Formats: sequence, C-alpha cells, structure tokens
Amino acid sequence: MTLANQTVVTEFILLGFSSLLQLQLLIFLVLLVMYIISLMGNILIIFITIVDPALSSPMYFFLRNLSFLDICFTTVVVPKLLANLLSKNKSISFSGCKVQMFFFFFFGTVECFLLAAMAYDRYVAIYNPLRYTLVMNRRMCTQIILASWISGIPVGITQISWLFSFPFCGPSEVHHFFCDGPPLLELVCADTYLFEMYSLTATIIIILSPFVLILASYTCIIYTVMKMKSAEGRHKAFSTCSSHLIVVTLMYGTGSLIYIRPKSSYSPDTKRFLSLSYTVITPMLNPLIYSLRNNEMKGTLRRILDRKISFW
Repeated sequence: MTLANQTVVTEFILLGFSSLLQLQLLIFLVLLVMYIISLMGNILIIFITIVDPALSSPMYFFLRNLSFLDICFTTVVVPKLLANLLSKNKSISFSGCKVQMFFFFFFGTVECFLLAAMAYDRYVAIYNPLRYTLVMNRRMCTQIILASWISGIPVGITQISWLFSFPFCGPSEVHHFFCDGPPLLELVCADTYLFEMYSLTATIIIILSPFVLILASYTCIIYTVMKMKSAEGRHKAFSTCSSHLIVVTLMYGTGSLIYIRPKSSYSPDTKRFLSLSYTVITPMLNPLIYSLRNNEMKGTLRRILDRKISFW
C-alpha cells in the first residue's frame, strides 16, 4: 500500500471482548468486583504499613511501593476496559492510546525491577541478618526505589516514540482491550523488523535481568536456609519468602508467555485472557497473598479493627 492510499488513523477501536457479546455484562461485573478488591486491598496495605511503626522495616517499605504501583498499573487499563464493555463506542484517541501504552510499559518495567529489589532485600535479611539494618538502610532503600521507578521512563518513551513513528493503515481495530505493542504492530504498514528485534531484545532484558537477580537471590537464600540447624528457623525463613515467590511466579509466568513467545503462538482470545492475569488478577491477589500469609500484618489489622469496634 502506497502512502497516498493509506488511511490516516486518528483513533483506534479496542475490540476487547467484542466476540463474547452475550457475556459483556457478566465480564463487566466480574472485572469491576476484581478491580474494587484490588484497589481496596492495596490501599489497605499502604494504610497498615504507614500507621503501624512496627511495620517500618525495608520489607514493608518495598511492599508499600508495590501496592501503590499495582494501583497505578491496573488503573491504566481497567477503567477504560470497563467503559468499553458497557459502551458501543470502543474507540480510544491516537494520543490517548500513546499515553496508555507509555504508562503500561512504564509501570510494568518498574514492577519487574521492584520485585527484584524485594528479592534482594530477603536475601540480605536471611544471608546476613546481623548487618541487615546497616546494608538496607533508609538511604539504600530510597535509592533502590528511585532506580526502579526511573528504569521505566526510557522503556516507555522508546516504545511509544518508535512505534508511533510508523504509518498506521486502516482498519484501526486493535484486537486487544488496551493499547499494547504486539496488536498495534499488526496495524503498521511499514517494515517493522528492526523495531521487532529491539522490542524482543528490550523485553528479554527487562524480564530476564530482574529475574536473574531474583533467581540468584533465592539460590543463596535456599543455600543459607538449608544450613540452618533449627527446623523452626528454616520454616520462618521460607515463610518470609513464600509470598514474594508466589507474586513473582504470577507476574513473570504470564508476562513471559505473552511477550517472549512468538506472535503466532496463541490466538487473540487466549492472549487477551492471559493479559487479564497480570493486568487485573495479579494486582488483586498481591494484597491477599501478602496479608493472609503475614502474621504481623494480620495482627496490625486485627488491632485496628478491635479499636474501631471498641470505639463504636
């Protein structure tokens, strides 16, 4: 198609779950409930870790940032998805698509590196507990958080500036429920080989670099724990890491299936449901996983509820 014959795309149509027309209302209700649970759960974790001085350790500092990040990450996608499920007009403006895509890659990148930082925190706490407060001091934790947040900026800017520099041809229908790289790439009428190679390389680096750090941290943790003579000590050490491991498995497992495997590996419907796992389900499960498996947080929540009951 020549440039003269191209259709100028001023907006995109997010098809989302249009193929499941009779289930639109049910999907809306399920996703709305999950989104509300995600917001309330993550806000609760932020509140609990702020009001209780006993939860001021680096682990809870990182957890508070993860909860805030999950609120931002899911809010980038879910409100627009919910609106489209109830509306016949499923369009998103060209600039709106760019903004959504930027923040999706930005928050996704930050979460990968933040999970790696949390793994390093657990490694220091178990491998060298006597020097834990010295190594993971407030300045160190702040620098790690800043580095994690800054890491998402060049990724998001590079992705949207390069992808949206290509000409888009009609039709402008995106086979997804948000503006993501792979489905948008299908609408480009130009040679995208270099961009695809860059995107694959960047994805591998973003996903595998933190994952290698996580793997190395837990290798050292397991080695240290297995040398402990006390069964109670081993159980306590593993219990402090189990929640983080579950979150890492959920995040990296579903994300790698979408962004590392070839484009033809899954049908569009399969990709959409896989995408729901890390855009909706994981942010909802994170507060449940961390709160239900953490005795200190459950104790703090119980005390807050007891005070509220006594007040009333």
